Amino acid sequence: MRLLPLSSASAVLVLALLPPSSAVAAGSEVPGASSFTITDPRIKESSGLAASRIHPGVYWTHNDSDDGPYVYAVDSATGRTVARVTLTGIGRPRDVEAISLGPDGQLYVGDIGDNRDGTWDHVWIYRFPEPKQLGDVTVKAAQFTVRYADGPRNAEALMVHPVTGRVYIASKHESTGGLYEGPERLSASGPNVFRRVADVPWVTDGAFSPDGSRLALRGYFTARTYAWKDGRPQGEGDRMDAPWQGQAESVTYAADGSALMFGAEGGASRVVAVPLAAASASAAPPQPGAGPDASPVPEPPGGFGKGALVLAGALALAFAAKRVLRRRGSAD
Repeated sequence: MRLLPLSSASAVLVLALLPPSSAVAAGSEVPGASSFTITDPRIKESSGLAASRIHPGVYWTHNDSDDGPYVYAVDSATGRTVARVTLTGIGRPRDVEAISLGPDGQLYVGDIGDNRDGTWDHVWIYRFPEPKQLGDVTVKAAQFTVRYADGPRNAEALMVHPVTGRVYIASKHESTGGLYEGPERLSASGPNVFRRVADVPWVTDGAFSPDGSRLALRGYFTARTYAWKDGRPQGEGDRMDAPWQGQAESVTYAADGSALMFGAEGGASRVVAVPLAAASASAAPPQPGAGPDASPVPEPPGGFGKGALVLAGALALAFAAKRVLRRRGSAD
C-alpha cells in the first residue's frame, strides 16, 4: 500500500512527539534473529515477510503491486536476494499484501488488498511449495478465490496456523477491523468463504508464533501479541512498541520464535528484529521507586499510545488524499 508523503515539518513533529520506548535500535540482535537491510533494488514495496523453515536465516517477501507474480527469498546475513520465484497458473496479481508459510511446507501469498476500500467482491490466495533449492525458478501455483461472509473488505494480513494449517485474514480498518477464519481446507473449485471470528485493531500484517500459541498483529504505530486458544485470540493481547518505520507493512516471527521481525516498504528497507524478551519488558509496569521519567505513557482505549495518536492525526490528511486519488483513478 502506498502512502502520500508527509511534509518535512510534519515528520519532524511526529518523531519529536513519539515516546522514547517506540524507538528500536536498528542494529539490535538476538540469537537466531538479527536486523538486516533488503538490498535488492527490485524490492521497493516489501509488504509481507515469512521466515523459511528449511533455509536458515532466509525470509520470503514480495512487492505490494505493479511488480508481477514474483516472490523473493532474502538472506538476512547479507540482505541479498538468493531466489526469485515466478508464479504461473494464476491470473495477474492485483494487490499482493501478505505471505505466510503453512505446516504443509507451502507458501501462501495473499492477493487480498483492495485499493478501492472494500469494493472487490473477491480476492485471491496463491499457494506453492517452498523451494528446496534456492535460485531463480518458475513454479505452478494453486489459486484460491476468497469471499467474506459479511461483504468485501480491504485486508493486508494473512496468517496460516502452523499446526492446523487453517488460513486467517485480518481486515484493515481504522475502527472496525476483523479477524476472518477460512474453511478447514481451501478449495480451488469454488469460492472460499471467510467468516469473522474476532475484532482486531488497525492491522497491516500478522503472524503466528512457530508453535502456534500466539498471534502477532501489527499496525503503523504499534503491535500486539495474543494468546491463541481454540482457534481464537484471547483477551486484549499484550501491547508492544513496534519500531517507527513510516510505511510499516510486515511482521513475522523469527524461525526460532525468539524475535518479531518488522519490515516496511521502500527501497533498501530495513527489517528490524525486536527480541520478545525486550518487548515484554517494555510493556511491564514500572518498578517501585522508579522516577516519573521512567514511567510509561498510559495507553488510551483502543490499544494505541500517545505518540501513535499524534502520528494518526498527522497521517489523517494523507489517507484522505490517498482515497480521493484512488477513487479518481478508478473512475477514469
